[in-house]
Formats: sequence, C-alpha cells, structure tokens
Amino acid sequence: MRKIIHIDMDAFFASVEQNDNPELRGKPVAVGGSAERGVVAAASYEARKFGVRSAMPSKTAARLCPELVFVFPRFDRYKFVSNQIREVFHEYTDLVEPLSLDEAFLDVTENHFQMEVATEIAMEIKKKIKAKTNLTASAGVSFNKFLAKTASDINKPDGLFVIKPAQALDFVAQLEVRKFFGIGKVTAERMQSMGIFTGLDLRQCTREFLVKHFGKAGNYYFDISRGEDRREVNPNRIRKSVGVENTFSEDLLDYESMERELLDLSENLWKRLLRSKAKGKTLTLKVKFSDFEQITRSRSGQWPFESQEMIENVGSEMLKALQPMSKGVRLIGLTVSNLLDSNDESGEQLKLEF
Repeated sequence: MRKIIHIDMDAFFASVEQNDNPELRGKPVAVGGSAERGVVAAASYEARKFGVRSAMPSKTAARLCPELVFVFPRFDRYKFVSNQIREVFHEYTDLVEPLSLDEAFLDVTENHFQMEVATEIAMEIKKKIKAKTNLTASAGVSFNKFLAKTASDINKPDGLFVIKPAQALDFVAQLEVRKFFGIGKVTAERMQSMGIFTGLDLRQCTREFLVKHFGKAGNYYFDISRGEDRREVNPNRIRKSVGVENTFSEDLLDYESMERELLDLSENLWKRLLRSKAKGKTLTLKVKFSDFEQITRSRSGQWPFESQEMIENVGSEMLKALQPMSKGVRLIGLTVSNLLDSNDESGEQLKLEF
C-alpha cells in the first residue's frame, strides 16, 4: 500500500499575477488573450464565478465578465515559482512526478523525515508553499495516483482531501465519470450515451466490454472503477512533445505573413528543444481560423530534427500545401513530438527525409 500525494496549485498563473501585483488582488483576472482576441490560459477564482474558464475564447470571457482584467502571460516567472515549489517537494521525497508547472505527484511511502502519516506531510507542504511563495495549493492524499489526483480537486481552493482504502469503493461509486482522472470530455460523453454516468455504472461493465469499446484504455477504466491504479510515481517522466504557438492580434490573410510568423515560431521551437535537450521525429503544424475551426498537419521521418532550418523547411512545406486559405488565420502552432532521449545518438549524422 503506497502513500501518494497530489499537489495542485490554485489558479496558478492568475494567482502569481495577483501576488506580484497588489492592484489585481480581489479582481477577476484572465491570463492570456485580450478583450478582443486570443484564448484564456488561466482565470482567477474571482473570474471563475462569472463562468470564465481556461481555453475559453477571450471575447466570450469578456462578455461573461465585463470587468475582467487581461494580463499578458509571463512563463519565465511561472517557471521560477514552480521551481520554488518543487524544492519544497524534494525536501520530503525524491519520488516527485511533475505533471505541469502547477501540479505533481509525490510518493511519500518512504520519506526523508520518516513521517508515517501522509496527511501530515501534505499539510506541511501546503504551509511551506504558502510561506515561500504566498500562494495556496490543494492536496489530495490516497494510496494510488488516480484517487490522489481526484481528491485534490474536491475542496479547492486551499483544500485537503483524503481517501482511505476503506472509503475508496464507495467514493468511486458515486463519482461522475466526467470527473474521473484519465477520462476526457469526449470519452465521458460517449460513456454517458451508453448509460454509464457514475463509477458504479462503470463497475458493472466487464473488462472485455470496455476494451471492445475503448481499446487498451478500457483496462484502465475497468481498474479505476474499482479504485485500483498500479502506476508508480515516476520522477523521470518522459516529456511527450515540445511546442509553441501564437495567436495574432489580426487575422492573417496572405501566405507571406503566415510564413513570417512560421519562421519566428520555428526559431522559438528550436530554442525550446535545445533547452529541454529533446529531439523528435514528428513535426505538427496547427492552424486555427477566424471562426475557431482548427486543423493540423504532421510529417514524420526516420531520424530526428537536427536544426532550426529543418523545422522551417518542413513547416513551410506543410503550410504551403494548405494554400490558398479559405478564411483568415488567427493562430499558428508548431510542435515536435515522437521524442527521443537526448543521449540517443542514433541517426545523429543522418539527414531527415520525407
């Protein structure tokens, strides 16, 4: 039986902005976008009361909350604060698996202070994060990752929720499938169309039925409906992709302006790949139009990308193939995936061919 903690910072990006700028405290804040363009990256709890959420078009957010304050994101600042928070985690255990800048799993079964009660560790971590950053975090404590992750969302913000082994089956039985960690919106809707609304409904399905309808993920759904999750906390979790994107203040209408933006994105993407020491074999181009329709195009090769020029060339080829555009373009993104370990020298001197 493991002792797992999931820490999730509360409205992290927006909270950092409010903490750094006292004039924003108590006000509805959206990080990213503007009243006219873009997408909300994060929303403060004051903004969430009006229905403002991350990934929402900024125009919609501004309509829901006319007094919403838009703030340009400062990712270097968020990363700095995130590193401060991770320093607190590592005071207790080396088994820390970050999921993003603002959340992580910790396995404290064996910890540096030989503390027996994981709930006490979670309380201490929350207090130390508050003292170090002046930000609040919510924590979930349980005996596996699925339950700990689910628990951290129960009493937000500044919450703490514990699911003990004896409580797991009853807790999962009443939980709506749309709130299950690992079940996305589309899958939840599909399950609901099949009469599966809660963990109890999911538990009535056989493993064979779930695998037939949901593929390999069906095995995971079968297990979590019973409160079971055998995944270990992995401190060496492999990053799956590195990407950049840009939402434009005005829609792009001609290929020349799109290509200029693509070249800037290629440069930024290459810098991120160098910083993360990542290599990848697949490049994906994302284009979002003025009406929010989105398309992607991908190209893969046998060997990884070796230079900014290679990214530029392949990205430009994919963009050129989409011309002429039938409508204005509001966003372009580039992502490298199918990543290799930075020490993998296979194909280092070979050219990528498509």
